Amino acid sequence: MIRPNGVDWQATVSPATPFDFNARPFILFWEITRACALACRHCRAVAQPRPHPLQLDGDESRAFIDQVAELGPALFVLTGGDPMLRGDLLDLIRYSAQERGLHTSLSPSATPLLLRTDFAALKAAGIQRLSLSLDGATRETHDAFRGLPDTFDRTLAAVARAREAGIPLQINTTIHKGNLHEFDAFADLMHELMPAMWSVFLVVPTGRASHDDLPTADEVEDVFQRLYAVARDAPFEVKTTEGHHYRRIVVQHEQSAGRMAKRAPLGIRDGRGVAFVSHIGEISPSGFLPVVAGNVRTDSLAAVYRSHPLFVNLRDSNRLL
Repeated sequence: MIRPNGVDWQATVSPATPFDFNARPFILFWEITRACALACRHCRAVAQPRPHPLQLDGDESRAFIDQVAELGPALFVLTGGDPMLRGDLLDLIRYSAQERGLHTSLSPSATPLLLRTDFAALKAAGIQRLSLSLDGATRETHDAFRGLPDTFDRTLAAVARAREAGIPLQINTTIHKGNLHEFDAFADLMHELMPAMWSVFLVVPTGRASHDDLPTADEVEDVFQRLYAVARDAPFEVKTTEGHHYRRIVVQHEQSAGRMAKRAPLGIRDGRGVAFVSHIGEISPSGFLPVVAGNVRTDSLAAVYRSHPLFVNLRDSNRLL
């Protein structure tokens, strides 16, 4: 099936060529700044109005990108905070995508600054995917969750701007106790927007999020069953983040139907296919598991991912027994 907007996030991996999570992560997130103008209820980063004085500067950032290229993840995601608040963002995109050959994506915040951005310049610099968040299926629920008015409208405007610039889109949706009732409306909205991918997150109680935001086990099971029904026929890709058990749903349905998915979700998890580097260079298994295993200012990113006991143990499935 041809997907809208082209690029497939799993294009570098096929079932015939298994990905070696021991050697490199499938996806590496870099929080290039913690500065952000929003006040989202679930913010992992507890984003701040201004950049941290110790965030990686330009030279340190390029040296870090060299380390990323050595490690060789399939995807390199610039996130935050809000990456648009880095004055050297285009330079960093060009360096990672054009000079170091990384498959570079961008995850900005829906602020007025984003709509003042030249999306064609982002495309020319080398951005291969833009991810935007919709955590409410309506203006009222999304804006309440994001903490400021007009974020829903700005997100839809950014979707249009990205489409005009030819940048493939990913829509991220955080599922939490307060928006479970909107699942069908979310699915309708995705069919209207037609992203290349819909990425559904389960809220993680880190940063500003709390345990009160968590759906129950039965609610999660229901959401994943309904998500599979959407994914089965949708003209866009569907994946989960921090929702690893969705893979079990897919496998169960495909096996019961006497077939296996053409491309089942990759079995990635924190430290096993995922790695995260913070705005000050700290290396962690993911942004949702902020246990520090090193710092790119003093440690080799590749060595930490491949050899640090934290990462090695997280990749040891026998520890899950």
